[in-house]
Amino acid sequence: MSMNREGRPTAPAATGGGKPPTFTGNRALQIEEPLLFETGSLEKTGVDLPEPAKHESRLGGLERQGGTGLAGLTEPQTMRHYVRLSQKNYAIDTGFYPLGSCTMKHNPRLNEVMARLPGFGDVHPLQPERTVQGALALMDMLSHWLLELTGMAGVALSPKAGAHGELCGMAAIKAAHDAKGEKRSTVLVPESAHGTNPATAALLGYKVTSIPARDNGTVSVDAMRAALSGEVAGIMLTNPNTCGLFEPDIVEIAEAVHDAGAYFYCDGANFNAIVGRARPGDLGVDCMHINLHKTFSTPHGGGGPGSGPVVFSEAILPYAPVPFVKRNGEGLSLVEHEGDAGDAKPFGRQSAFHGQMGMFVRTMAYMLSHGSDGMRQASEDAVLNANYLRARLRDVMTQPFGDQICMHEVLFDDTFLTDSGVTTLDFAKALIDEGFHPMTVYFPLVAHGAMLVEPTESETKEALDQFIAVLRDLAKAAKAGDAERFTGAPRYAPRARLDETRAAREPRLRWTPETQAEAAE
Repeated sequence: MSMNREGRPTAPAATGGGKPPTFTGNRALQIEEPLLFETGSLEKTGVDLPEPAKHESRLGGLERQGGTGLAGLTEPQTMRHYVRLSQKNYAIDTGFYPLGSCTMKHNPRLNEVMARLPGFGDVHPLQPERTVQGALALMDMLSHWLLELTGMAGVALSPKAGAHGELCGMAAIKAAHDAKGEKRSTVLVPESAHGTNPATAALLGYKVTSIPARDNGTVSVDAMRAALSGEVAGIMLTNPNTCGLFEPDIVEIAEAVHDAGAYFYCDGANFNAIVGRARPGDLGVDCMHINLHKTFSTPHGGGGPGSGPVVFSEAILPYAPVPFVKRNGEGLSLVEHEGDAGDAKPFGRQSAFHGQMGMFVRTMAYMLSHGSDGMRQASEDAVLNANYLRARLRDVMTQPFGDQICMHEVLFDDTFLTDSGVTTLDFAKALIDEGFHPMTVYFPLVAHGAMLVEPTESETKEALDQFIAVLRDLAKAAKAGDAERFTGAPRYAPRARLDETRAAREPRLRWTPETQAEAAE
């Protein structure tokens, strides 16, 4: 099996499992669920609608010419199909979710109740402003506390997620340079940054220069200084970085960047580790996005949309996008157009509407219920939990940058698996059989065979002890030569291991009866 430079297998992975010894293929309450196309029929429908009256189309020739291709199902069939599928999902409400670089923590149900209050849950973006003063007041309050926690001068609430926030911040930096008549062409991105950082810079037309990590996993100030020039628009640095480490020279980095006439963009996806402990504005940051769905409680991933407000320094704030909340006497309004922004010079608009009211409400409920001391303790507990894992596993698993104190996530590499016949992917798949969602694997790229674990602050010591015991047992089995336990995993999941290489290179995005048998394999 060949490996790429990060230690990820490039050959098709071995598959394990097989059909269970039952007539139906079911495992008691684990039902073998077919595709809805196999359950229903294209010739049948669960509803009976009259033929529409003749009418003149308003779609300009874009009318659908054929059927939708959806199988007709009865209501019980539909209900059972989707409920059974939902039972196959792993979720934060079913177990520990140690996904590094992506904070997957418990979301208090109080916050969900608040987000569903009629005044917030039913609000519409096209309502007259006089009817949504409460919603605008909440947005204004949220802005205040985000600025209080970050030490910044202003905030844009409209970005929809982390990468959208990156685009917002870097577009504001580009507008700031353009306003000064500077056409800078390059953005510096450390190797330890999130993968979306170089993509965002490239999308805006910048060339990306990578800054290597030091032996301890942090950014080299000397290497960064050597890359600075009049062509550099800014640096995009993740702090704490994706190695789970706080950048100790961040103030010196900010000063050097500013001396070169550039700006400092900080990726705030890991803000969960430093809320109440460090303010990015005090460190010299010019703009930073905040993942509300990671730091301040919102259903994550398939459970709900993201939200990525961006905070700005005084230097960049004039170029923040519309819309934004503005106080007019005793009332509040949204500044919707660039011409109404006064002395500011917004770079434009990223979103038709805010569309994030549920996220705003959940965040405020989280902040108000925790208080400043509670949010600080949450950060401290996240760091404590990660270091507990590091200390309990350092004798059986290896860390690429030595046994140093980490922040909210701890990074391991595959050195401890050397000559075992077990890869990082195998190790992660074996965790599925043990009832755990795997940690992030093969990222960050600076570590060979990386395994990045984030326990978050919401897990108990008992949950962490069980996870530690499983990892220790797996490491012991790998070193003892029990490779079969890993290469055949997962054995107990509803499906065996994918051929990931083929799935990526030959994706099947449309079901057809001819491919049913092959798809089932």
